[in-house]
Amino acid sequence: MRKFDTKVQFLKYKVLREVANQAWKDTLYENVLDIPRMIVPGKVSTMRCCVYKERAILAERVKMAMGGYKDNPNIIQVIDIACDECPAAGYEVTASCRGCLAHRCEDACKKGAISFDHNHVAHIDKTKCVECGMCAKVCPYSAITNYKRPCQNACKVKAIKITEDNAASIEGEKCTACGACVYQCPFGAITDKSFILKVIDLIKHKYEGYKLYAVVAPAISSQFTYAKLGQVVTGIKELGFDSVVEAALGADMVAKAESKELAEKGFLTSSCCPAFVSFVKSEHPELEEYVSHNLSPMATVSKFIKENRPKSRIVFIGPCTAKKAEVQLDSVSPYVDAVLTFEELQALLDSRDIDLTELEEGTLDGASYFGRIFARCGGLADAVAEGLKEQGLDSFELKAVSCDGIEECKQALFKKKKNVLDANFIEGMACVGGCIGGAGCLTHDLKGRAQVEKYGKQAAEKTITDAVADAEY
Repeated sequence: MRKFDTKVQFLKYKVLREVANQAWKDTLYENVLDIPRMIVPGKVSTMRCCVYKERAILAERVKMAMGGYKDNPNIIQVIDIACDECPAAGYEVTASCRGCLAHRCEDACKKGAISFDHNHVAHIDKTKCVECGMCAKVCPYSAITNYKRPCQNACKVKAIKITEDNAASIEGEKCTACGACVYQCPFGAITDKSFILKVIDLIKHKYEGYKLYAVVAPAISSQFTYAKLGQVVTGIKELGFDSVVEAALGADMVAKAESKELAEKGFLTSSCCPAFVSFVKSEHPELEEYVSHNLSPMATVSKFIKENRPKSRIVFIGPCTAKKAEVQLDSVSPYVDAVLTFEELQALLDSRDIDLTELEEGTLDGASYFGRIFARCGGLADAVAEGLKEQGLDSFELKAVSCDGIEECKQALFKKKKNVLDANFIEGMACVGGCIGGAGCLTHDLKGRAQVEKYGKQAAEKTITDAVADAEY
């Protein structure tokens, strides 16, 4: 059965699964140096120059699966030794150069970086080029192109730079931890820290008397497509969780509170997507006052649980790598103990030989339709509209703009900054498609939106008010 989009994801999964497998047996630190050899035996061909380099890279992947480097606070990190297959980025002269006599490119370059060979074909001196792009603009044959690496194309906040050693480097102050570069790197040279060991530790220490909750994101309805959602719920309990709660219930709580806050303030941006909130704070600090004061659905429902069960422990399971950064915030860390992505959940299930297809179906029935559709772009705005209606605040005219990906978020925020935005609510989703496009997804199938909608309609009879009033822990 196919569980992942790419072979890079599968390789990452194999490392996570083996790390988890060794951790369950309490042999991880004893065998940690042997894990690369377990995954890539000596007779297996690799994509690298030799098996030894492949194992060296795998050793770094193991390190990231065990929590990464403590001196680097970034959730997203580059495995330098693996980042050596992409050609140098920047402006390049292609074979379309006709060796013309005009030499407009030379005239446009203020740094003297353009030279010509005996056939009048242009060449760019990288030591002088400042990547201004003027040569490309004036070339009549469009023979000069700006080559960007897949990670740079994926990063819409421009947090990735190329070092003198031709490796990618992430600027922590700009990075929103969205993970787009992780998913798009063809060699898996960029990856996210995993806290899978912390989750295993929480499961192992349940004898201390706490109840262990799994809070699952509504995007789970678009994942694990080889099994039924109810079987995934049962599988999570088989791992050792006492209860599985919908983060969508937290979304209902947020929709109710956020719609009221919007009506009171007149303008608001959402606070549900941690990557979006991080972008606002780093690039548009003057607009930070407009970010909703509500915690995210994950944090909101987790706070509700811990206020009612102070001894509980909570693990969030979802599609989002940025959640790993969110749980380190002082405002969130008291409520959420660890985060797993769907990729990591699959590795954890398989490390315990749990076959979802053989399990009975459990149930998820805490949230409304509107809470569940938070998983797709536009769902949050729909829920706010419903929240206004249910609370008798529909005299407030909602004019929402739902931003599908960080580029649309940038446009909406820029318009607000210039006071030309024709909207009073910005729904900010850093990933294209919303949470169903998160970097930690098993698959980014185009059917994801339809699957979330189907999942939401199973709770069509329940209102937001009903879901919040009936909330259990």
